[in-house]
Amino acid sequence: MRVPALIMAGGRGSRMGLPTEKPLLPFLGKPLVDWVVQAVASAGKVSEFYVIASANTPETEKYCLAKGWKVLHTDAKGYHNDLKQAVLRASLIGPVLTMPSDVPAITGRFLDKVISEFEVCGKDFLAVFVPIKTRQDLGLSISSTDEYKGVWYAVSGVNIIDSAKIQCDGKIETSAIITEETEVLLNINTIKDLEIAEKIMMKTKKV
Repeated sequence: MRVPALIMAGGRGSRMGLPTEKPLLPFLGKPLVDWVVQAVASAGKVSEFYVIASANTPETEKYCLAKGWKVLHTDAKGYHNDLKQAVLRASLIGPVLTMPSDVPAITGRFLDKVISEFEVCGKDFLAVFVPIKTRQDLGLSISSTDEYKGVWYAVSGVNIIDSAKIQCDGKIETSAIITEETEVLLNINTIKDLEIAEKIMMKTKKV
């Protein structure tokens, strides 16, 4: 199975408190979005990718277009609506891999593993969660959480969903990967997150 990927890069990034759009923030010498694109492009199970921009991220949109990447512009009315719009505008069918533009440690190997897990899980949606305590112990922020089987986790933003289900409002059968792996542990929401993540990446020789 090979699936298309959507890199979500249209949010305000207001928690960063900087004039620079978050996808373009330098991380160990290159913009955050570059790290994610590099991973997606190296994943054997990803067929194509799109960067999802909006009126919140005009410089990101220009940057990605200049790189020759496929860009979809959405209305920035929330993550779910942006996802719906992107899937419709790209005429995507079947499973779609989604991820934020602020997970610089993500790798093609990890994304291939997620897609392989989706193939065998038998569900319409597969989410990747991180234990909240693991992020807290590293001094990382907790920006978004979700419950799975009675336990709350930090949301990594890396998911696979059947595109047909994106357009529906009904209940979606869900599976999850719970992991402490660096690839999704380092989700950048604040300047402190960025500084901690850079130190971890250099220490673990992920660069």
